[in-house]
Amino acid sequence: MKLYFDFEKTKGKIKPMHGVGQPPFGLSNDGLDVSMFRYLTEAHIPYSRLHDTYGAFGADLFVDVPNLFRDFDADENDPASYDFAFTDVLLSKMVASGIEPYFRLGVTIENAHMIKAYRIFPPKDPEKWARICEHIVRHYNEGWADGFHFGITYWEIWNEPDNEQSIELNNMWKGSAEQYYDLYAATSKHLRECFGDSIKIGGYASTGLYIGYMEQSEKYQKPHEVSHWEKRAIYHTDFLLGFLERVKRDHLPFDFFSHHSYMDVRLTTRVQKYAERLLVEAGFPDVEIHLNEWNTDRTRETRGTSQASADVAAMMMAMQETKMSVMCFYDARIGTSVYAGLFNPLTCEPFCTYYSFKAFGKLYALGGQVEVTGDSGDGLYTLAATNGTERGILMTNLGEEKIVETNLERGYTAYLIDEKHFMTKKRINVKNIKLRQYETLYLEKNV
Repeated sequence: MKLYFDFEKTKGKIKPMHGVGQPPFGLSNDGLDVSMFRYLTEAHIPYSRLHDTYGAFGADLFVDVPNLFRDFDADENDPASYDFAFTDVLLSKMVASGIEPYFRLGVTIENAHMIKAYRIFPPKDPEKWARICEHIVRHYNEGWADGFHFGITYWEIWNEPDNEQSIELNNMWKGSAEQYYDLYAATSKHLRECFGDSIKIGGYASTGLYIGYMEQSEKYQKPHEVSHWEKRAIYHTDFLLGFLERVKRDHLPFDFFSHHSYMDVRLTTRVQKYAERLLVEAGFPDVEIHLNEWNTDRTRETRGTSQASADVAAMMMAMQETKMSVMCFYDARIGTSVYAGLFNPLTCEPFCTYYSFKAFGKLYALGGQVEVTGDSGDGLYTLAATNGTERGILMTNLGEEKIVETNLERGYTAYLIDEKHFMTKKRINVKNIKLRQYETLYLEKNV
């Protein structure tokens, strides 16, 4: 297995594939404890998506539209109708730490909705809801109501309205697809009229375009009893096609399409290519694509392991080679949830998985993606970057142990990432790099 690195040839920028969801913070007697933000700053984390922020109902404090505007019958033009207090502090701390908020306009998932649903119903007046969102944007970007000038780029309208075809089973949207399209239409048009191109408007955080890999499977191509999972997947695609038809018909603002995947890198790559294909076929070849919820190892057995750190490194590198524009890992919270994959909730120290994000962040900071050629494959993923005076290389191996021959010269410092090595220095022969399964290496050099 051979790789050739040509640091004289760059092919665009390293993209923000290492964003996160839910930054790691807690409540304290004197406010918000954001001491863990330093880890995001050190890793050059570009975005943190604000969805499910601080748990159920946004802890009734943060981000969600019903938390910011508590009485839907109140006057949406009156600053006194809004409660920005906790979200102001959170966003201020994020921006001060160099992390741009990725703002989801909507509500937190209600996993216990079968007992009772509270906030996941379609707003009773979509036009008023759009005006409420307008004032939220004005508060954080234009200083309205003693606000800020954060210049937040991405404003996402709702989250996973397509979660289930059955309204009864849907834990994100107790309405029809058409009702969501109506909400998106009202909100996107109003926000564009108010803010022009100073913000990017999109949605809708698709639950997952899993037909993108299922259609290639032998089982799916043969007659069989269609499972509930497959019916959901079919609905997810049908929902998107209906959405794209509405956007095209009504000339709606549509700067980015966001979707989710909780599959491995191989299957997620298929899902991403499928998303790209559908957008092109519908006449939207230039719309940004965001994978703003993803997690490869959300199990108790794999969280914080060498496998997890290798899997996330592979995902970020693989998506760099697609039309992906932004990714946000779900998520960076401190907690016992298997989704909280970056930090140990008992020690408040990073898992090794975090260091794959930190290594990718080094490439992101360098900027220019370097051309790498050769016979990689068999679970090997590689990405390199340079700013002209510094070089960085990230490598990970999901397959069996292998030796990678390179054209690299001496002078590189290597760092190993696995569950026993948290980006610790390692002596290697850069001409013949030995990589065990689930080992991740970061190499750097000044020239």
